[in-house]
Amino acid sequence: MDRRKFIKEVLLWSAGLSLSVPRFIVPGSIHAAEGAKSTLSFTEGPDYESLVSRALSSLGGMKSFVNPGDTVVVKPNIGWDRTPEQGANTNPIVVRAVVQHVLDAGASKVLVFDRTCNEKRRCYTNSGIEKSLKKLNDKRVELDHIDRRKFVPVDIDRGKSLTRREIYLEALKADCYINVPIAKHHGLSKLTLGLKNSMGVIGGDRGEMHHDLGQKLADLATVVRPKLTIVDATRLLLRNGPQGGDIKDVKIRNALIASTDPVAADAYATTLFDMKPQEIESTVAAYKLGLGEMDIAKINILKS
Repeated sequence: MDRRKFIKEVLLWSAGLSLSVPRFIVPGSIHAAEGAKSTLSFTEGPDYESLVSRALSSLGGMKSFVNPGDTVVVKPNIGWDRTPEQGANTNPIVVRAVVQHVLDAGASKVLVFDRTCNEKRRCYTNSGIEKSLKKLNDKRVELDHIDRRKFVPVDIDRGKSLTRREIYLEALKADCYINVPIAKHHGLSKLTLGLKNSMGVIGGDRGEMHHDLGQKLADLATVVRPKLTIVDATRLLLRNGPQGGDIKDVKIRNALIASTDPVAADAYATTLFDMKPQEIESTVAAYKLGLGEMDIAKINILKS
């Protein structure tokens, strides 16, 4: 589907100028249609700002994804009232570094938000992300709380299990959407990575997603499509996720994964937990929908 046409439908609906629910239609295989072998950047080291810089450099730099004047959404996981050491939210240093690169690329506005599970103000504060972004002292950066009036119903044309869902307007209309999940254990889906992080831009009762969760996350990924996925693996929450709480469940890994292919990013992140991509239902479902590559042997992996 012509994305501009879809965005026009979204804006007309949100302005009350159309009664037709926006409908997102995707081709048979998005990944194949784009015709490029999946490439992934994997960086390791204790300097998290350097991790981000090296990961982006391997992929051509942030200017490969952000044009001057763009409105950019950076979507970390800020879902839990947890400190960085507890490994439940995206590392605040990683978030700040990503935003800094977006600013340096010339973005006119950078929106950072999440639909939190715990009390939103406590999540934004105790995750360290609010304080970290303030250090940038740049008016182009907005750390927003979710405004429930901004959810837009979207018909998901190729959805097998999820055919309609409210999705956050800002995530839909941004010129560039960058997904920055943390890699961690999840009691229901085994792991929560990039595809699962999109739960933070949907409205309604998220409990409804839990039946056939893997397929629904894949269906959602046909609409919420980041230009770039950066998986924070500086800390891995190995048990009692997604909320965690005990730092004994956290392993310091000092790694970062970046890719334009969200399925490849999730597939490779899975291996950090000594698991196979085939064990994660959302990865398999997204692969079958043609959203990316899950065969590690077929991914071009750039390590630094």
